[in-house]
Amino acid sequence: MISHVIHWSIKNRVLILLLTGLITGWGVLSVKNIPLDAIPDLSDVQVIIKTNYPGQAPQVVEDQVTYPLTTAMLSVPKAVNVRGYSFFGDSYVYVIFEDGTDLYWARARVLEYLSQAAANLPEQAKPKLGPDATGVGWVYEYALVDRSGKNDLAQLRSLQDWFLKYELQTVHGVSEVATIGGMVKQYQVIVNPDSLRAYNLPIDAVRKAIQQGNQETGGSVIEMAEAEYMIRATGYIDSLDDIRNIPVMVSKEGTPLLLSDVAEIRLGPQMRRGVAELDGEGEVVGGVIVMRSGENALTTIDAVKAKLETLKASLPDGVEIVTTYDRSSLILRAVDTLNSKLIEEFLVVALICAIFLFHFRSSLVVVLSLPVGILMAFIVMRHLGINANIMSLGGIAIAIGAMVDAAVVMIENAHKQMEGKTINDENRWQIIAKAASEVGPALFFSLVIITLSFLPVFTLEAQEGRLFAPLAYTKTFAMAGAALLSITLVPVLMGYFIRGNIRPESENPINRGLIKIYRPAINWLLASPKQVILVGVLLLMVGFYPANKLGSEFMPDLDEGDLLYMPSTFPSISIGKAKQFLQQTDKIIKTTPEVKSVFGKIGRADSATDPAPLTMVETTIQFKPKSEWREGMTIEKIRDELDSKLKIPGISNIWVMPIKNRIDMLATGIKTPVGLKVAGADLNVIQKIGEQIETELNQLEGTASVYSERVASGRYVTIDIDRLAAARFGLNISDVQMVIKTALGGMEVAQSVEGLERYPINIRYPRDYRNTIEKIRQLPVVTPNNAHIPLSELADIRIEQGPGMIKTENARLNGWIYVDVSDDDIGTYVLRAKKRINETIQLPAGYSISWSGQYEYLQRAADKMKTVVPATLAVIILLLYLNFRNLTEVVIIIGTLPMALTGGVWLLYLLDYNLSVAVAVGFIALAGVSIEIGVIMLVYLNQALREQIKVAVDRGEELSIANIQEAVKSGALKRIRPIVMTVMAIIAGLLPIMFGSGTGSEVMRRIAAPMVGGMLSTLVFSLFLLPAIFLLWKTANLKK
Repeated sequence: MISHVIHWSIKNRVLILLLTGLITGWGVLSVKNIPLDAIPDLSDVQVIIKTNYPGQAPQVVEDQVTYPLTTAMLSVPKAVNVRGYSFFGDSYVYVIFEDGTDLYWARARVLEYLSQAAANLPEQAKPKLGPDATGVGWVYEYALVDRSGKNDLAQLRSLQDWFLKYELQTVHGVSEVATIGGMVKQYQVIVNPDSLRAYNLPIDAVRKAIQQGNQETGGSVIEMAEAEYMIRATGYIDSLDDIRNIPVMVSKEGTPLLLSDVAEIRLGPQMRRGVAELDGEGEVVGGVIVMRSGENALTTIDAVKAKLETLKASLPDGVEIVTTYDRSSLILRAVDTLNSKLIEEFLVVALICAIFLFHFRSSLVVVLSLPVGILMAFIVMRHLGINANIMSLGGIAIAIGAMVDAAVVMIENAHKQMEGKTINDENRWQIIAKAASEVGPALFFSLVIITLSFLPVFTLEAQEGRLFAPLAYTKTFAMAGAALLSITLVPVLMGYFIRGNIRPESENPINRGLIKIYRPAINWLLASPKQVILVGVLLLMVGFYPANKLGSEFMPDLDEGDLLYMPSTFPSISIGKAKQFLQQTDKIIKTTPEVKSVFGKIGRADSATDPAPLTMVETTIQFKPKSEWREGMTIEKIRDELDSKLKIPGISNIWVMPIKNRIDMLATGIKTPVGLKVAGADLNVIQKIGEQIETELNQLEGTASVYSERVASGRYVTIDIDRLAAARFGLNISDVQMVIKTALGGMEVAQSVEGLERYPINIRYPRDYRNTIEKIRQLPVVTPNNAHIPLSELADIRIEQGPGMIKTENARLNGWIYVDVSDDDIGTYVLRAKKRINETIQLPAGYSISWSGQYEYLQRAADKMKTVVPATLAVIILLLYLNFRNLTEVVIIIGTLPMALTGGVWLLYLLDYNLSVAVAVGFIALAGVSIEIGVIMLVYLNQALREQIKVAVDRGEELSIANIQEAVKSGALKRIRPIVMTVMAIIAGLLPIMFGSGTGSEVMRRIAAPMVGGMLSTLVFSLFLLPAIFLLWKTANLKK
């Protein structure tokens, strides 16, 4: 069938060229319009429910909000994990779905279940869905800075919240604009308890008065002079005087008691749970652009920058916008790196062909057909919605060498057919068709096998699946395109370009050199094939020696160009101390010469995508261009230098890449390469177990840092109300709690309306009445009989410890331990850590430990490979059998695989690379191309044997051992050029990746390394072992 396709293509060559032109135009259009990103979106499909419950402690938030929501979400279809976070005043519930679930379907399902659960929540708790964004949605960050001092933090915050935020949300692709830090302006009503006592007023009367004094209404319409006038009555609060003049009560004499008589009215900052700081110079207001799921990151960032440029003219004097994180530079670096590598590979492969064939026009067949195959891959990428990123472009990069194999072998076979013959227009196409048909079917099957050998990569799940799926798709599309072109376009181009003086192989000095080197080996092989096989088996055994010396990791760190400093402080840190710590660390980091800017964040942004407690620091470090770095400096050396500078007692330093961290945080909640999750029923027991694990792992070799969250170490002032004591004074629990909530915590009772801006109005007692336990005990409570009694008469007031933040997974309480590993070999480290913990930690009944972070991904990928690789091997064997129809030949070809593996293993060992998913992908890619080399050698040996059979028949003789030896000599020695050229084309195509640097090179090098090493050992097998096995097999058949 393949031969028929080749003959049809040659017969209809004009049509083939026209179709090629159409595909090329379509491909160029696809390349221009394809979305660009740095790395694939690795985040899970997730929907976030954020619920504000102002002033409430984490335990209250957990009991009344988070727990009801998480239990309701457990039954959402396709939900695989429900993670809950209860903070002071906020609840976050993350519902994580199966891979492949449509995000908007998931949001609809969550909304459906939320509508049922919302009825069980407190009145003040208002749940809402987070943005339709993913874990990598934080694409751009900026800071508002006023170095002139004309605008304070409250004014900058207002500028961000009521101007920039809404303007930027109109940009296409932006899902949310989150604000970090600054001060929200608040109208503060500081009620004097003594004044309330003097007028016999409960604090609730003040609350009602403010609410009644802050409203507007309409009075329908009236008609005057044949015109209609709409009636409205003003009444919104928009100044301090408006609040001061609100009447609280009227005396018997008719004298109004104004709010200013019983309270101090002032402006102040709202309580905040996040601080932003820039370059160690002081607080700023920050903004985060959260990109909508599935949008083009580069286009979105460019549109945001353009919008900011137009908005700068509207900013107050002295205010400037400083970029603190910009992913577009990473995207452009990543794509430029891969583009340059593709061009280098293209040129190197073309050069290899020209040198070996010694015929420039023949190499044009490769030069012209290769771009068409690449463009075909881009067409499919564009229509499947796959972005151009380091992984998808990397798939094309590692395929280039193999894509030209068919063309190389066909051209070489055509040269062989044309040597010594007179070529004219009549017989040219016949010779081309014969040459292509001889090797075409086997080559087509080889390319199909290379395509199918990547099936295991498609079965990878979760983060590793999302990372490598684009690479697998593009390599598969590229190889499928190359397979199609090899039997359609390549024969047509051969007919047009293989013209002129075709020099014999013997005239090429490179070929003469190869034959000269190989002849003694082939002679030894023919004389002692068993010795050759024995030596090969010994080499194979030695080849696997370093296999158990290789470490393991999920993925090498991807250098994103920026760095994130994420230390964890101990619980219950105050906002003032947090701000001081943040500025101190930022100032130290900024002293490093390579650092361009330092943007520190402690606590959380106003976004559902940021469930960070006040103990969590996220400092984004931008670096200057590498040309400005000190000589010999690398990102690792800078990280080590910064780590040594930031030795702060009680602080565990963690250094991660921004995108990777955000993905890991949202996928597993763990921000370090290795994490442990302790689950159980009692937070105190969980904390104890965590502290024991922290102590044990600190003593384990390979631990860089370990920190166990103090899940039950928050500081509480507990007011335990005595129901009976309250009842004696005619008070219920809610009456006492209203005083506590309003007087102590401060209660937002209304909002001022100032044009388009809205600001909260808060009631609270003066600080002097609530800053010590003793003063809280003396807090006056008004009874229904207007008696004023101290709070201590109604409740037991004490200081105790409790949860500072509560985390749950699938409604089970959790405590997390973060482990940073100094050695890259995560797999071995975790095995040692597991052993130590199993030996030293005794878990109570009902408690469990699970390992998370990168180790979780590594295990999942390894388990999947164990089942899929054998299945793929079975498919390859079936395809080989369909082509050769001989089981022995199939077994011989499959013998290339172990030999190829040894070369890959040795090169990994010499380069000191760990086994990882990237390395596994390299080995999978190696399997296909190594089998192809075996197939090509076997095709040549079978061709030579058929020629010897024909010679023997022509002479009237039976086939002899001498004929078989001559066939092996002819098939191997005289066809060494295409074998070596094919291998060299593949290796040359991989060398720019192997020795490349730049964004994404860390991953691509580990894919290329096993392929380069494996191709070298495959060449040894194909030139020595395969002919020896073939010789012994055919000789044994002859004796039968």
